[in-house]
Amino acid sequence: MKETNSTHIDLAFDENGLIPVIVQDKDTRDVLMLAYASKEAVDLTNTTGYAHYFSRSRRKIWKKGEESGNVQKVHEILVDCDADTLMYIVSQKCAACHTGHWTCFYRTITNKIIADRLFEPEEVYNKRNE
Repeated sequence: MKETNSTHIDLAFDENGLIPVIVQDKDTRDVLMLAYASKEAVDLTNTTGYAHYFSRSRRKIWKKGEESGNVQKVHEILVDCDADTLMYIVSQKCAACHTGHWTCFYRTITNKIIADRLFEPEEVYNKRNE
């Protein structure tokens, strides 16, 4: 089967109009977080070069780092084989997780903390942590 180099891929958004986005650091290759994006959030990411997501709890688009300043510069957007998951390859400023950790995957299933906190959330966020 021959691969195509079409300039457009039809993404498979779920029934809520969202697609999962895995976020990986460009230099360390660490998986930083998993989030969801709407078509508009993907378009904003592609247009601005900075990661945008859709908050399922707040029901709105948000730019990563809009409150904390910990933005994600997107270098590449990868699409999986089924076109139902994206991966953003990013340069992360400070920490990716709202808890202050480098990655959202900072603990094991037995709740062992395996990464240091880079900042204290109450010193960064004006509102409740989401």
